[in-house]
Amino acid sequence: MSHRDDGPYYVIERESGGGVGPFLLGALLGAGVALLFAPRTGEETQQDIKDRAVRIRDAAEDRMREAQDQIEERLELARADLMERVEAVREAVESGREAAHDAREELEGKIHQSKAAYRAGVDAAKDAASKPAAEQDEAEA
Repeated sequence: MSHRDDGPYYVIERESGGGVGPFLLGALLGAGVALLFAPRTGEETQQDIKDRAVRIRDAAEDRMREAQDQIEERLELARADLMERVEAVREAVESGREAAHDAREELEGKIHQSKAAYRAGVDAAKDAASKPAAEQDEAEA
C-alpha cells in the first residue's frame, strides 16, 4: 500500500509582493491569447480586440479624469488652507504693528513727562542756587 508520505515532495516558495500589476498583465495576455484561438474569423477577432482596446482606453481615461479631479480638489483645499494661514499671519503682524505704535506713543509721552520734570527740577535747582543763603534760610523758616 502506497502512502503519500512515501515519495519525495517539493515545496515551492515565492516572495510576496507581486501585487495587482502582474495579475492584470496576465489577465490581459490570457484574454488576448483566448481571442486569437477563439473559433471566429480574423475580422471578428480583430474587431473584438479593437472594441476591448477602446473599452480599456475609455476606462483608463475615466480613471485619469477622476485622479485629476481628486488632485485638483486637494490642491484647492490646500490653497484655501494656505490662504487662511496667510491671512492669520497678516492679522497678527498688523496687530503687532498697532501694539508697537501704541507702546511707542505711550513711551514718548512718558519721556516727554520725564524731560519736563527734569527741566523743572533743574530750573528749581538753579533758582535755589542763585538766591543768597540768607533768603534760603528765610524761605525755609
